[in-house]
Amino acid sequence: MPEICRFFGIIITMFVDDHNPPHFHVRYGDYQAIITIEKGIVKGEIPGSVLKNVFCWMDLHKDELMANWMRLQNGEEVQKINPLM
Repeated sequence: MPEICRFFGIIITMFVDDHNPPHFHVRYGDYQAIITIEKGIVKGEIPGSVLKNVFCWMDLHKDELMANWMRLQNGEEVQKINPLM
């Protein structure tokens, strides 16, 4: 489970050979969620303020997230993505 980014205590990861649609996993303390890259649909539970930061970060890095998704599907390593500042 490669870590792609970490900011404000939020950890963003993607799993190798994970199911479609393209998505990433978010951990924040005891909370976990799955967020689709295209639609931002959330599965799981995460505090609203954290989710707002994740969506802001996702909007800035959508192309990089999709590129990392494709890398994982092709058996390649992901590239780190800059955190939200």
